[in-house]
Amino acid sequence: MIWIISFLALVPFTLGCGVRQLMVGNPAGEIAKRSLSIKDQPSVVGGHDAGIIRGNEAHPWPWQVSIQTSRGEHFCGGSLISTNWVLTAAHCSVRSGYHYVVLGLYDRGSKELVKVKKIAKVITHPNYNKQTNHNDITLLKLSSAVEMTPRISPICLPSSLTNILPGTPCVTTGWGVTENDPNPRFLQQATLPIVSQAQCRQFWGKNTITGAMICAGASGASSCQGDSGGPLMCESSGVWYQVGIVSWGHKSCSTDSPVAYTRVSYFRKWIDEIIRMN
Repeated sequence: MIWIISFLALVPFTLGCGVRQLMVGNPAGEIAKRSLSIKDQPSVVGGHDAGIIRGNEAHPWPWQVSIQTSRGEHFCGGSLISTNWVLTAAHCSVRSGYHYVVLGLYDRGSKELVKVKKIAKVITHPNYNKQTNHNDITLLKLSSAVEMTPRISPICLPSSLTNILPGTPCVTTGWGVTENDPNPRFLQQATLPIVSQAQCRQFWGKNTITGAMICAGASGASSCQGDSGGPLMCESSGVWYQVGIVSWGHKSCSTDSPVAYTRVSYFRKWIDEIIRMN
C-alpha cells in the first residue's frame, strides 16, 4: 500500500539512509504504555514503546540518539540525518559546550560501541515560540563527522510535498517515561496511527494545531517526558522516513490523546538551507 504521495527531492546526504540492520538479540522494548498519572509535569514531549516490527529482532533504530548532560544524564532524544547533523526539538534547549550527543545507544546501562560527540552548533528555528511550541525544531551540528556502522546510520527525510494519510501506522522511539518506569534503561518503541488534522484540532483546538504539526496516537500508546526531540517515522518500500519530531501532548501522557509532532516536511527547505550554509 502506498500511503505517501511523494518522497521526492531527497538531497545527496540522505542516500543510503533509513535502513535498519537485522541482528540477534536485544530487541527494542515491548511494553505498551498506558495512561500515566504524572502531576506537575510539562507537556508530553516524547516517544514510547511497542512490539518488535514484523516479529523480527532488528537493530534498535540506528539513527536514534540520546542527548545528555555532562554527567551522562539523558534528557532528550534526536535523530541522525547526515554524517554531521542531528534533528531534535527546540524545546529541549540544547546548548553546545554543556550537552552531548550519544550515538549507537540502545542499553543506557552499557557504553559498548557507542559514540559520544560534542556539539559545534545549535541552530533553532527563528520563529520558535516556547509558549505555543510552534516551529519546535532545532538542528545540531556535530563537532566532527560520524563514522557510519550497522549501529549508527541516518534516517531519511521526506520531501516538502509529502502527505501522509490518516490511519497510517508509524513508529516513535525514545527513553522517556513508561507506565512502569520513569527512567527506562532500554530504548522503547511504539506504533501509532497518524491522526487527521481535523480530528487533532477537534481535540486540542483549531488555533492550537498548525500546518507545521502532525498528530499521531490516541490508540493505546503515547509519547511522554524524556522522549522529546525523538522521531516519529513511517516506512515506505523498506525505507524509514522521519515525518515528525516529538513535541507536545497531554501532561499525563494519556494514551487516549493525540500527540503533536513537529511536521518535518513543512521544514524540509529550512533544514536543507541551514545544512547548505553551515
